[in-house]
Amino acid sequence: MPLQTLVARLPYPSRAVQRAVAIAAVITQAGIGVTGSVVRVTGSGLGCPTWPQCVPGSMVPVSRSEYHALNQWIEFSNRMLTGVVIVVAALCVITAWRVQIAEPSRRRLVKLAWTMPAGVVLQAVLGGMTVLAKLEWWTVAIHFLASTPLIWLAVLLLRAFNEGDASTHWLVPASGRKILVALVVSLWLLLIAGTTVTGAGPHGGAVDTHRLDVPIQTLASVHSGILVVYLLILATFGLQLMRVGAPKRLWRHYGVVWAVALAQGVLGEVQYALGVPETLVSFHVLGSALVIIATAALWTSARDRGPAPSPETRDEAELATAN
Repeated sequence: MPLQTLVARLPYPSRAVQRAVAIAAVITQAGIGVTGSVVRVTGSGLGCPTWPQCVPGSMVPVSRSEYHALNQWIEFSNRMLTGVVIVVAALCVITAWRVQIAEPSRRRLVKLAWTMPAGVVLQAVLGGMTVLAKLEWWTVAIHFLASTPLIWLAVLLLRAFNEGDASTHWLVPASGRKILVALVVSLWLLLIAGTTVTGAGPHGGAVDTHRLDVPIQTLASVHSGILVVYLLILATFGLQLMRVGAPKRLWRHYGVVWAVALAQGVLGEVQYALGVPETLVSFHVLGSALVIIATAALWTSARDRGPAPSPETRDEAELATAN
């Protein structure tokens, strides 16, 4: 029996189910980065020194004199969390596919959903390379940075479940869109700079891991400087919203970005002043994910693709498909 036929036999997912699946995608894509930071700051990165096995000849941790059992299980648990990410990614595809069967025009929704399992495959490959490279700082940086667009795409998927597929109508003028693009570019430059600070810092995931040989003070200054640029661009975008009389929903998302970005900046300063304690590193990674989510939500709220098809439209499409 064709797979599409099996999916078509599933109950149509309610708006609540669609939203729940997409929110789960946002949480898991962001969460895997946070748990990865826990692995790094606890020095558990090579608790499982091989891939895909944990140790040669075993998929699960085995007692090793050179590694504490806790470190092994922290790394192993992080790998197992990938299974949760896979399940959620599969649910995204199935849910979007079922919606598209009932509403044939929702092809964009399915394309966005497929980025979730595609991202899991990419991250698995990069994770294996990171382990085989003995956690070289640049491989860890690439592994983290590859997760950031997946968080962004998960937010876009969440929005796509709640909107139509009409031509994009921007709520800001062309100049505002350029500012918004500049904001996104500065966000990713900020993330890249953050990985270099981590690469030069004390938490490499293993005791003998090579670190980036650049003064951390210099890298931290560059990182904070880019944050200032990000905030200046954000302020400029706010002036654009005032000029066009932006709707309340857009203003709410704009305010959330300010709150999250400023909190992340304060956390980074405290983290640096205290000598980069382990706990604050993971909170800072969580903050990075929240800034991505907030900025992506601002992006989606700055344009309108029309409402999602109504139940009546869906019923007519399913009837036409059945005939």
